[in-house]
Amino acid sequence: MLDRILAALPKDYPWRGNVLYFDSIDSTNTYLKKQAILGAPHGTAAIADCQTLGRGRMGRSFQSPGGCGIYLSVLLRPNCPPQDLMHLTCAAAEAMCDAVETTTGLRPGIKWTNDLVVGNRKIAGILTENGLNAQGLVDYAIIGTGINCSQQPEDFPPELRSTAGSLAMALGRSVDRPELAAQMLASFARMDAALYSGKERMLSRYRQDCITLGKEISLVRGTEIRHGTALDIGPQGDLIVRFSDTGEVAPVSSGEVSVRGLYGYV
Repeated sequence: MLDRILAALPKDYPWRGNVLYFDSIDSTNTYLKKQAILGAPHGTAAIADCQTLGRGRMGRSFQSPGGCGIYLSVLLRPNCPPQDLMHLTCAAAEAMCDAVETTTGLRPGIKWTNDLVVGNRKIAGILTENGLNAQGLVDYAIIGTGINCSQQPEDFPPELRSTAGSLAMALGRSVDRPELAAQMLASFARMDAALYSGKERMLSRYRQDCITLGKEISLVRGTEIRHGTALDIGPQGDLIVRFSDTGEVAPVSSGEVSVRGLYGYV
């Protein structure tokens, strides 16, 4: 698998010597966090055929069976204030959409902030994690991704069969996983090169891909639930919401957002 991924990478891919592949691992993000502390270089990537303890946002588990998807994490060394990196998850989502479109011709939508969606079904998720140094700068940032490639409805747990999907389900055909993994790596390298200089262009494209905008949403923070309408994406990748109870328009940068008509929210 690794040989096929490396063979599919563009010749100018800058991190070719730092791509690691595992048949099985607990979590590619957890692995790279440990490697980051040990001094692993910028651009180190971990790819797994299977994760035994895959993680999503808010501590959720992420289904990561062998032979069905791509579970890939990339380590960055930004050395910048945390506020300069608030748009990283949006940038990663756009990079993922680019990779899927290049490989398959299909461009997913994005549910703010970190889900890739096709036909109202989630096909991929993104988990970004940061570590700070003694000066309060971001010593490392890890972009963790998992994308469903070949699953069919019966492959998902019963509670996910109405909301989870795969590229094979959307396309009606199989997907070349090594080619897609290579395109993901290449897309993340391009994202990194333009992470700051290309921020405005990236956010403009994110707005076009974001299926949350214009929709009624609910926002859950702890025990509080608020309802509103998603209006825009802010300059740091936050979601601009008009809340129904007060009419207030405010940015949302954390919490769980449900979109009416998606994932069973009615």
